Amino acid sequence: MAAAPRRDDPAPPTGSARTVDTQVIVVGAGPVGLLLAGELALRGIRATLVERRHGPTTESRASTLHARTMELLDTRGLLADLGDPPCEPRGHFGGIPLDLTLPGPYPGQWKVPQTRTEAVLEEWALGLGADLRCGHTLHAVHDRGTHVEAAAADRHGTPVTLRADFLVACDGQDSTVRALTGADFPGVPAARELLRADVEGIDIPNRRFERLPGGLAVAARNPAGVTRVMVHEFGAAARERAGAPHYDEVAAAWKRVTGEDITGGTPLWVNHFDDENRLLTRYRHGRVLFAGDAAHRQMPIGGQALNLGLQDAHNLGWKLAATVDGTAPAALLDTYDAERAAVGAAVLTNIRAQALLLLGGPEVEPLRTVLAELVAREEVRARLAAMISGLDVRYDVGGPDHPLRGARLPHVGLRTGDIVCTAADLLRSGRGLLLGLDGPPPRVDAVPADRVDTVAARAATGSPLDGTSAVLVRPDGYVAWAGGPDGDGLAEAVARWFGSP
Repeated sequence: MAAAPRRDDPAPPTGSARTVDTQVIVVGAGPVGLLLAGELALRGIRATLVERRHGPTTESRASTLHARTMELLDTRGLLADLGDPPCEPRGHFGGIPLDLTLPGPYPGQWKVPQTRTEAVLEEWALGLGADLRCGHTLHAVHDRGTHVEAAAADRHGTPVTLRADFLVACDGQDSTVRALTGADFPGVPAARELLRADVEGIDIPNRRFERLPGGLAVAARNPAGVTRVMVHEFGAAARERAGAPHYDEVAAAWKRVTGEDITGGTPLWVNHFDDENRLLTRYRHGRVLFAGDAAHRQMPIGGQALNLGLQDAHNLGWKLAATVDGTAPAALLDTYDAERAAVGAAVLTNIRAQALLLLGGPEVEPLRTVLAELVAREEVRARLAAMISGLDVRYDVGGPDHPLRGARLPHVGLRTGDIVCTAADLLRSGRGLLLGLDGPPPRVDAVPADRVDTVAARAATGSPLDGTSAVLVRPDGYVAWAGGPDGDGLAEAVARWFGSP
């Protein structure tokens, strides 16, 4: 699959300022912004992506997709476009080996370069009608109460004013929107850093979180012959930097920690990351919302950052679309902040714990020893694996108590008539799903047929759906209601999440 072409506006007449009217402005066309724009366009919302870059990134930053992210991409029919990525069932928690295998179709870590993920999402979003405008630099954001305005300059320096119902910042950890709006971003400043480089032309042993007397070293050579090296010297403090470190600094640190000389290699990409840990006080500020690293800043341990951001976008897209088109219940959009801020806080807590285990010096060895012993216990391993994979998320959706309520709909085989499918297949439309598992679902007169598909299906015996007559599933795949044939609480759940017909 070829990457979709990036849009560059043609040069306008000199001095001709422009105004763009749209429904949602998405700032940032990385994977999170592209997924959000696609979710909006899938539901007929005009989404305009504003991107500072002039083309796709050539830097393969995040290369891991976890189980829950693979599931959500499956609900949009995008997995085939990723090709046949390798899967690594083994992960880690703070450098301690951890088997990530859990029940579900996509256990483990799927190794997909960010360039590929971005290309797939871009072609999908643009194919649905999203508008991508590259080479635009954002200068101001104003919430006018009834709408939002953004002031930018295109690649020619021509002023552009964008007007929309909402604006969503998906512009990364150094978010311009966050700076322009002054959004409160409390947390813990950086204390330690890890230097990282992709290097061609070196031949060193692969290392997986090797703790040496002087520091931590990681090396992994890919099939193309490029080696990614990461190094941290114990006790070294994070440095204030205006940009990426020089490769000479990476090579010198690598030499001090491992004794190996990599100065003869050719660096293809050099950067660093630190253990700064911050979370927005609120993900929603009126008509301005935040998703991905614009909402949370964390050390990229275990590939959780990209997955957290993609799941933000998946949660927000359907809620924002329903708000814009006027079909959403009044409080629906506020559930984005309530749900995803809680998930973000939990992920940042586990990442901070891992950073201490990973970058701490000899003083953390006793703790690492104890944790390694605990991970050998299945209940501990499964708990940590679910935390890292995003499979432990359970939202507070209200209604009668049920084991499935608020959790993701299990990926099970279903038979509808003569057709065998999965829950992911039934969510491809982007609408909600009222699924009857013991004949037709309970009758509810107020189900809006334009927002909820009603399907009767049979699940295989012994599945997690045994004993449940019906489930109401949100477009993001989480169960809003589950119960028996009497449908107790179903009408209230439909009204809360999908509104009236």
